[in-house]
Amino acid sequence: MGQSAEFGKFLKAMRSRLSPEVAGTGPSTGARRVPGLRREEVARLAGVSTDYYVRLEQGRNIHPSRTVLDAVARALRLDSSEHAHMLDLLENCAGAPREPGANAAQGVRPALRQLLDAVGEVPALVLGRRNDVLAGNRMAFLLFADFPALPLAERNLTRWTILDPAARELFRDWKTVAAEAAGSLRLDVGRHPNDPQANHLVGELAVHSEHFRQWWAGHRVATRAAGTVRLHHPAVGDLELNFENLVLPEDPDQTLRVYSARPGSPSSDALALLGSLGAAPDAGLERDPAAVAESGDAG
Repeated sequence: MGQSAEFGKFLKAMRSRLSPEVAGTGPSTGARRVPGLRREEVARLAGVSTDYYVRLEQGRNIHPSRTVLDAVARALRLDSSEHAHMLDLLENCAGAPREPGANAAQGVRPALRQLLDAVGEVPALVLGRRNDVLAGNRMAFLLFADFPALPLAERNLTRWTILDPAARELFRDWKTVAAEAAGSLRLDVGRHPNDPQANHLVGELAVHSEHFRQWWAGHRVATRAAGTVRLHHPAVGDLELNFENLVLPEDPDQTLRVYSARPGSPSSDALALLGSLGAAPDAGLERDPAAVAESGDAG
């Protein structure tokens, strides 16, 4: 496994958020100069020496076994997403050679575009690396944004959610939704640390959003296979929608996200009204070849 400095930073961030009471290390002794657990406390909980754990956080060139990593994850109370992210950081060293095709534009299979049309009464999106919006149906673009009309570099759900004022008005729990979007981006960067487009996106978000800078500094990671989102749409009012994220077996870097409302609910009526209000682009979301080439050259 390759080792990166991000791995050590992640361990430190996870340690700092965990109190001795929650971790079960026993009563705290002495004044604490920093929040969270001490290194020796994590080492004791994980069953390793303090010196060994210190070297882990410092990003030394060591190669911990999966048993040790699992023990550290338990000591830090990592959830499944955080545990997976820790392993990604250790395996995908930031100094490793760039992945083949890292700048290549992702394509959407014709059959998947047909599926988007087939579920046309409910909003559906195909999301790729970095949460790029690769395709969507008319209802998705009416509900969120006219992504096909945006420049190629701005067709990204995380960027739109965090930076666009319309998104802040749309999501009734904007801070929670935006923080999860930032956490999803960190997972992607952990899996693909040499992606120049992702690194550019992180830099842009950090420059323009104080919230993002705080979330990113906290090394938060987030992923949800399903959930509920509360919206206030300017045309149809309040909606509460369920969503499902389906990872596509043909391309694990693509996700089909479908939103739906409980049958017979006010939200279902609001979705139907939204669909009757106007036209929006269909699932095509065609990319300008020149823009794709320019994006790749920029990396």
